[in-house]
Amino acid sequence: MLVIVEKEYADMCRVAAKMVVDRLRKKPNLVLGLATGSTPVGLYQELIRYHREDGLDFSKVVTFNLDEYIGLPPHHEQSYATFMKTQLFDHINISPENIHIPQGMFGEVNITAFETDPAVTAFCHWYEDEIKRAGGIDIQILGIGGNGHIAFNEPGSSLGSRTRVKTLTEKTRRDNARFFASIDEVPRYAITMGIGTIMEAREVLLLANGEGKAEAVRRSIEGPVTAMCPASMLQMHRKSTIILDQGAASKLSAEFITYG
Repeated sequence: MLVIVEKEYADMCRVAAKMVVDRLRKKPNLVLGLATGSTPVGLYQELIRYHREDGLDFSKVVTFNLDEYIGLPPHHEQSYATFMKTQLFDHINISPENIHIPQGMFGEVNITAFETDPAVTAFCHWYEDEIKRAGGIDIQILGIGGNGHIAFNEPGSSLGSRTRVKTLTEKTRRDNARFFASIDEVPRYAITMGIGTIMEAREVLLLANGEGKAEAVRRSIEGPVTAMCPASMLQMHRKSTIILDQGAASKLSAEFITYG
């Protein structure tokens, strides 16, 4: 695990973007795992800049998003499908057929029996199979929740889990309520890649900024590998890079850090 600390958010986004761009230039048909939330926005802005100013070509890139809220249609303003469209896809030359985002709508599915509902199970298996058919994810971008979650793998998630439905913790719902009119509008369930799925990516790039993420970052990097801090599993990944600003790195021991 490589931990890089940059002074500010903009600096860490530039470093992260350069890593992605370097991989894409070497492999034009890169399979890219994408995250949502406020943290990767600066990275996506940098990728857009590379496309506009340097002609970076995304036409052969294949993408897989980590997660999506259950119950929000793709056109909903807070769906992750809309997020990716407005924050990245509308601004680069990616082929729509190469974009994969988990499905959030399942008709009359019994919300209390997601794990056994045939429609949900079939979709989760299909999503895993699509990743395999694409050759696996080359580089997976991640954020981290204040409770140490990656994607929507909340504390207590199986470290070998695959794509499935998860119930969101109240902390996660409170953290995400800033994007909605009220916490009552925040969905209670999401479909997410599992930790086992994420760990199969050839490379993982986790971004975190701000002091609010500092404790989760410390537990992920310095603490034991435990299901109670899902991001700690990245300690076991063969090629993981953590890029932080000074706030997110503020609780780390110096020996874990490479300063940018």
